[in-house]
Amino acid sequence: MTAKNICDAKKYGLLLPVSWLLAACSRAPTVDILGSFFPAWLICLVVAILLTALVRLVLIRLQLKVAFPILVYPSLAALFTFALWLIFFY
Repeated sequence: MTAKNICDAKKYGLLLPVSWLLAACSRAPTVDILGSFFPAWLICLVVAILLTALVRLVLIRLQLKVAFPILVYPSLAALFTFALWLIFFY
């Protein structure tokens, strides 16, 4: 390889990652509710908290104890939030 080819490879090698940073979303991830736009992640978070509360009620009904509830329930809420986001808005 010549020195010119190495210089071109370095220039294009740096240009590719920068071009990924310049890419944008095709649309804003918002949902129109009664004329007001809400971020989609906020809706997913509210539904996920409700689902986590439902799972807690089911676990109580089945008389199962959770070892570390301070870690389990926020993790469940995060799992449900990300799953809902991927299912409905990706």
